[in-house]
Amino acid sequence: MMHIDPESVEGKLSRRSFIARGGVAVALFTAGVPLLSFQKNNLMTEQNTYDVIIIGGSYAGLSAAMALGRSLRKTLIIDSGLPCNRQTPQSHNLITQDGVPPAEIAAIAKGQVLKYDTVQFIHDQALTARKIGTAFEVATKSGERFNASKILFTAGIKDLLPEIDGVTACWGISVIHCPYCHGYEYSHQKTGILANGDVAFEMGKLISNWTEQLTILTNGKSTIQAAERDKLVKHGINIVEDEIERLEHQDGHLRKVIFKNRAELEINAMYARPAFVQHTDIPEMLNCEFTEQGHIKVDAFQKTTIEGAYAAGDSTSAMRSVSNAISAGAMAGAMINRELIEERF
Repeated sequence: MMHIDPESVEGKLSRRSFIARGGVAVALFTAGVPLLSFQKNNLMTEQNTYDVIIIGGSYAGLSAAMALGRSLRKTLIIDSGLPCNRQTPQSHNLITQDGVPPAEIAAIAKGQVLKYDTVQFIHDQALTARKIGTAFEVATKSGERFNASKILFTAGIKDLLPEIDGVTACWGISVIHCPYCHGYEYSHQKTGILANGDVAFEMGKLISNWTEQLTILTNGKSTIQAAERDKLVKHGINIVEDEIERLEHQDGHLRKVIFKNRAELEINAMYARPAFVQHTDIPEMLNCEFTEQGHIKVDAFQKTTIEGAYAAGDSTSAMRSVSNAISAGAMAGAMINRELIEERF
């Protein structure tokens, strides 16, 4: 190893000055880290820092990203590519886009949002996040780490479908959740409701607006209250307590319900309100509060109970529709930008 005599250094540096000035270079070379690499790592840190990170890149996320991108906010969207309506053939109750496939709407939106150089989109899965001071650090499945002043959850929810053969294949096509999204297409057709108890009564009352050929399938002993049962029957709504074995369908389009006792029921559509979980665990990791139903608790401006964290779309609302998600995302984007302005002005 080369010997350097501090006393021979031109300029007669003191021993402390020599160590202070030479220590960085010695550390770099002895650690095998070239200066160029050191600079590159600093650059990567800057590149991975954003004003806002959006977890979930469907309708609410893209809507928020447009508001933020147009507000000159450096924004990152992290999306795993698994929207809950990926099997749904058409989106309805959304003016200008009625009848258009949801995937097509999302693709158009993504193309328009990414025209703004302030917005970046990566196909990855956000796995963890932590709050560091007033900022957030997000780690992804690919091993990347990103930092931002604000975080927005728009990943939606994951439905826990009943373990009945055929339900998964029909979900979003003929096994449906929302009459405002699908009711018109199945109006006046043979329709089932997979529910029991008070939920069955409320759904029966609601869906009777779209069809008079309605059967409630309790999939076991009914827990509907006697007074409610009488009212359902009075309105011509049948109640079947037989346990379901499977759904007979063709490419997701229902034909029959087959019961375990070998009885059959011809239907064209079936409504269901399955249980759900959040599509990402990160809000829970950050100690966000949730509603009794399991949605992320937000205020009128889409702000969660954790400072700097927002949420919008299906993860926050029982009103599951593309139009509602777009509206909530736009609100969240505008409110996040306002908060950043207030903090920095």
